Amino acid sequence: MLGSILVFLLVLSILVIAHEAGHYFAAKKAGIWVEEFGFGIPPRIWGKKVGQTIYSINLLPFGGFVRLHGENREEEITKTKKAFLTKSKKVRAGVVIAGVVMNFLLAIIAFTIVYSFSGIPRQTKDVRILDVAANSPAQEAKIVAGDIVKKVDNQDITTTQAFINAVEERKGKKIQLSIQRDGSVQKISVTPRENPPDDEGPLGVIISSTEIYFPPIWQRPFVGIYYGFKDALFWGNTVINGFVKIFAEIFSGKVPTEVSGPIGIFALTSEAAKVGILTLINFIGILSVNLAILNIAPFPALDGGRLLFIALEGILGRKVLPKAENMIHAIGMVILILLLLAITAHDIQRLMVTGSISGFIQSFLK
Repeated sequence: MLGSILVFLLVLSILVIAHEAGHYFAAKKAGIWVEEFGFGIPPRIWGKKVGQTIYSINLLPFGGFVRLHGENREEEITKTKKAFLTKSKKVRAGVVIAGVVMNFLLAIIAFTIVYSFSGIPRQTKDVRILDVAANSPAQEAKIVAGDIVKKVDNQDITTTQAFINAVEERKGKKIQLSIQRDGSVQKISVTPRENPPDDEGPLGVIISSTEIYFPPIWQRPFVGIYYGFKDALFWGNTVINGFVKIFAEIFSGKVPTEVSGPIGIFALTSEAAKVGILTLINFIGILSVNLAILNIAPFPALDGGRLLFIALEGILGRKVLPKAENMIHAIGMVILILLLLAITAHDIQRLMVTGSISGFIQSFLK
C-alpha cells in the first residue's frame, strides 16, 4: 500500500508540475515576474531564491504551483512592467493556455516512450487468431492461437471485418476455413453457433489484423512522436465526449457512473504500476490529456475560466474588475471542491461494496 501511495503521489506530481511548468516558462518568456515556483502544497518547509524567483518545497508532497506577480489584485502590484494583469490580452492568454499545452506535450512524450520500447502497431492483410475460447466451435475444430485465416469457404479474408461478416452470414451452417499454420495452408471445417454466449462470437475466437513492428532504433523516437501525437488527439476526443456525456447525464437528472476522483485514480494508478513501467507511463499520458481538457473547460477557477474572462475583456473593451473575477473564481473553487468531495464519497462507497481495488476497477469499467 505504501508503494502504491508513493507511485500515486509521484504520478500526480509529474502531471501538476508539468502543467505549472508551462505557466512558468510562458510567464518568464513574457517578462512576468514569477515570484515562486513550488513543489507540493503549502505551508512551505524549504525555499531558495534564485534570481527573483523562490523555488520551494512544501509540506503536502504532491502537485505544485506558480505564483505570478500581480496575478489577482492590482493593489498588490509593485513592478508594473512585470505584472501579469498589466500585460496584453494575448500575452495573458498565452500564459494561461501554456499549462494545457504542456500537459498535451507530456502526453505525447509519454506515448512516444511507450511506442519506442513496445513497438509500433501496423495493419496487415493477415487476420490472425489471438485466442480461442474453451468449449467453442473453434476449439472443437482444433483451431489454435497463431493461425492465420486466409479464406472462409471461397471468400478471401484480408480484414477482421470481412472475417466477422463472412462468419455472421453463415451462422448455423458448416463452413470451411483455409488456415495458414507453420507456413502451410490447411482446410478446417467448423459450424459457427447461432446463439453464442454474450462474451463470445459464433466461433469463439479473438482475432486481429494488427502486428507490432520495431523500426531501426534511430527511427523509433520519430515514429513514436507521430503515433504519440495521434494517441493524444484520440484521447483528447475521447475525454471531450466523456465530459459531454457526463454533463448530459447531470442535466437530465442522472448520476454519472463513469466519473471518478482521487480514489479511482489511485486505484487505476496502482493497477497500472503492477502491470509494468510502460503501462504506467501510458496511463500518465492518458491522465495528462484528461487534465488538459479539464483545465481548459470554461469554468471559474480553471484555466479555461481565466481564459473566458480575458475573452470577455476583449468583447467588453475593458477589464472585468479583478475583485469581481477573484470572487467568481473563489466560488468556482468551492463548487469544484464540493464536487470532488461528492465524487470521492461515491468512490469510497463503491470501493467498500466491491471489497478490493481490483473489484472497484471492474465495477468502474463496466
